[in-house]
Amino acid sequence: MANITLSLPEELYQKLKNHPEIRWSEVARKAIQQYLDELELLDKLTAKSQLTDDDARELGDLIDTQVLKKLSKYHSE
Repeated sequence: MANITLSLPEELYQKLKNHPEIRWSEVARKAIQQYLDELELLDKLTAKSQLTDDDARELGDLIDTQVLKKLSKYHSE
């Protein structure tokens, strides 16, 4: 099994030290595996997509704009 080294902010490290009963390497391993599983699914879903990065960015901006308008409408009521 390969090893990796993580750099953590001191505050986070101190919080981890407060729970020595937890196998933090296992927590990290599971989180990494879950993230990779999600990336693989995303890769499968987008494999045949004809959208370019610019298209996706433009679509994301449009969605953000519409969500902001909707939230602003509810906030002003």
